[in-house]
Amino acid sequence: MLVVDLPTVRVGDVTIAYRETGTPDGPPVVLLHAMASSGGTWRRLAACLPDRRVILPDLRGHGRSSRAADYTLAGFRDDMVGLLDELGLDRVDLVGHSLGGRIASMIALDSPARVRRLVLEDTPPPPHEPGPPPTRSLAELVTWRAFDRSMVRPVITQLRTPDPYWWSRLPAVAAPTLLVHGGPTSHVRLDHLTEMTRRLPNGRLVAIAAGHRVHSRCPAQFRDLVVPFLQSRDTW
Repeated sequence: MLVVDLPTVRVGDVTIAYRETGTPDGPPVVLLHAMASSGGTWRRLAACLPDRRVILPDLRGHGRSSRAADYTLAGFRDDMVGLLDELGLDRVDLVGHSLGGRIASMIALDSPARVRRLVLEDTPPPPHEPGPPPTRSLAELVTWRAFDRSMVRPVITQLRTPDPYWWSRLPAVAAPTLLVHGGPTSHVRLDHLTEMTRRLPNGRLVAIAAGHRVHSRCPAQFRDLVVPFLQSRDTW
């Protein structure tokens, strides 16, 4: 997917760039990338959804979206809700990887009727106990990627901060939810995802031994799991 200029929308104080593929009047699906990535990471999955209206945003501080004064999880969420509003998307499927999955889960918690189906790829839920502060900057590992490195510490700190309210609200998620774990080499705790699956009214947990970046390292397996889930009208 070669994109020179991307359409943008203004949401509050940030400009959100996005790609759009598929069928303009098809059922909408929004794919949310991880920290230090961009919407372009979903190009292979998007190509497998030709009958859907596929939206691939760059999160604030990433890719062609503008940098921001702060990087709260609530800010990322509000950007994506604003994008949906600007595009007139009242009900969507959401697919999120890592940080993108946390944002997708927040939208599903806050606006259950707005999310038809939810896919969370190797997405860490809030821990029950505080995690250690970041010690190694992710910026050292991904120096070639276009993102604002000032977000690394605050985002990781927030991801490692307990939020009992988040756990207690999980039964409010109305969408059938597919949780994809990266297997033994993933840093996301399987017991946390197992607990999350139990608390969701309609959750399913599947492991693919790919590490954290399942859709990139095992694209065919990820596609064969996710595409039928998104296309199905059934629950399990």
